[in-house]
Amino acid sequence: MEVNIVGPKIYYEIPIDIPLLGRPQISETLVVSWIVMLIITLLCIFLTRNLKVSNITKRQAFAEMLVETADKFVIGNMGEKFSYMIPFVAALFATSVLSNLISLIGLRSPTADINTEAAWAIVVFIMITAQKIKSSGFGGYLKGFTQPIPVMTPFNVLSELATPISMACRHFGNILSGVVINALIYGSLALASSALLGLIPGAVGAFLSHVPILAVGLPAVLSVYFDWFSGCMQAFIFCMLTTMYIANAAEG
Repeated sequence: MEVNIVGPKIYYEIPIDIPLLGRPQISETLVVSWIVMLIITLLCIFLTRNLKVSNITKRQAFAEMLVETADKFVIGNMGEKFSYMIPFVAALFATSVLSNLISLIGLRSPTADINTEAAWAIVVFIMITAQKIKSSGFGGYLKGFTQPIPVMTPFNVLSELATPISMACRHFGNILSGVVINALIYGSLALASSALLGLIPGAVGAFLSHVPILAVGLPAVLSVYFDWFSGCMQAFIFCMLTTMYIANAAEG
């Protein structure tokens, strides 16, 4: 097995050639995404063990609160007829939140890779299109591109394609910007610490110049916004747009 580092990504090349596909590459984003899915799966198993009707535990109460919150969010934004969407939206939100916050433990957020958001947006786009065809029929869906006048067809097609692109880029841009800003802050504070402490004469200054003292404290405060607040907010916005687009598509 060969390991290649390309930019911020690490690729583990498996020496197995697959016909038509070539040699597969497992990137850091893919590995961390598997970790996120594993964590969510284990958490669901833990929260749903030994469920009771009465005398429930705090663990079960917390699990029921999460389910009720997901129910209210989906039904409140889409209506009762879309109750079947609750598992999908809840899974999308949980995956997005955990993917955004996993950078807190030193792993690179899968959502800092445009491929992750693009895949989510494509799935949502397919669901939006399916709802439009279901409500208006295939002919009605195609006819909608010619409204209000046929000359608007190219612009309507671009507007349709802009939906998944804007969803993916909005989420990706906000998460990546947080990662980049945090990295720049850590790096600049480490350089400032080395420069200032290096002014101390003797062995003490030589030793302290290698200790990024100034990088302790301020980055943690900024992480409250760039990681916690922004990560949760972007997951909420992505799911909100998903429910609104699908609900509007069903209305024709």
